[in-house]
Amino acid sequence: MSSQPQFRYTQTPSKVLHLRNLPWECTEEELIELCKPFGRIVNTMCNVGANRNQAFVEFADLNQAISMVSYYASSSEPAQVRGKTVYIQYSNRQEIVNNKSSGDVAGNVLLVTIEGVEAGDVSIDVIHLVFSAFGFVHKIATFEKAAGFQALIQYSDADTALNARNALDGRSIPRYLLPAHISSCHLRISFSAHKDLNIKFQSHRSRDYTNPYLPVNSSAIEGTLQPTVGPDGKKKEPESNVLLASIENMQYAVTVDVLHTVFSAFGYVQKIAIFEKNGGTQALIQYPDITTAAVAKESLEGHCIYDGGYCKLHLSYSRHTDLNVKAYSDRSRDYTVPDGGQFGVPQAPGLSTSTTGWQVNGHNFSAAPSAVSSQPFLPSSGLQYPTEPIATSPALPQMPQYGLRPTGGSPSAGQPPAYYS
Repeated sequence: MSSQPQFRYTQTPSKVLHLRNLPWECTEEELIELCKPFGRIVNTMCNVGANRNQAFVEFADLNQAISMVSYYASSSEPAQVRGKTVYIQYSNRQEIVNNKSSGDVAGNVLLVTIEGVEAGDVSIDVIHLVFSAFGFVHKIATFEKAAGFQALIQYSDADTALNARNALDGRSIPRYLLPAHISSCHLRISFSAHKDLNIKFQSHRSRDYTNPYLPVNSSAIEGTLQPTVGPDGKKKEPESNVLLASIENMQYAVTVDVLHTVFSAFGYVQKIAIFEKNGGTQALIQYPDITTAAVAKESLEGHCIYDGGYCKLHLSYSRHTDLNVKAYSDRSRDYTVPDGGQFGVPQAPGLSTSTTGWQVNGHNFSAAPSAVSSQPFLPSSGLQYPTEPIATSPALPQMPQYGLRPTGGSPSAGQPPAYYS
């Protein structure tokens, strides 16, 4: 898609814009967030086309649509949704008809953007307290998007939601309900196309006040993960069996197989999910228990997957305890699924390792999943979990599937970089 022109200049301007190359599951809220800096959105049509990756957005005024097209035509940064470049052009239609409600058509669910705060600064209980003043709140779901910290608030009817919006839009949450470091936070409120939120469990990010029997994610309820204090008097990060890995200096591709190879050195990896966030690559790696995750975190933090400082790992604990991922895709893997094909073969101790690989405290490991065919990566039997930094290993044999060679500072020809530096 990168060779396609992002704009078509020969079209007659219209207040309706046609957007292409969107993520197929792109929501109306994401579409509005992309477009509303340029003017008021009066209607949208999402998930159209054979691949459900196109949409239409109607502005209130023609000049607003022209402003958006002109801005991205001259900007060095393309329009993006979830890291995908969005192609923009004027639509042949002059209005959108017979579509579901947009951000300016009243519904029973509000989309609330809380400006000036980070996730965690405003608890879900504070949000519930503020919005309950206008009627019974059925459900709340909070999340982070490019626009910032947001929440979906579900009421029983559109009139109650309208009253709450009219009273709170542009206002700030009372100062006494905010942390000391937050002086004010303004609420921007529009209507969501959602009618009934799907809340799977009670947690610090989501609540269903209509269902007292809904399962509770005890590790994610606000306040249950009490911070512990270490010997130095500083708060320690609550531990989890799921690690969040942020990857810096991405000169080489990091695939699910690469991460599986690296993190399997410390124990059985159950699930992996790779995603893009804030312009960077991150991944979630799930182990069966916290102890294994803690060892992996301590050993891998600050180390690079490839020699030369490429793909540096920064690790923290995730609030997740059990990832919900596709069993096999190019961005995720579930190794616990039976009959999952060559990628679902369960790990077992004692498999011999390749003679060519990297070392952890004298233990040899296979460097590339391709070197062991369909067998998942395994440490040698009797492995003692490493507690010291991982030593630099010799260069590996050819691994073309792991990415293109960087233009500068790369290993010599025929020698892709080794794991870890």
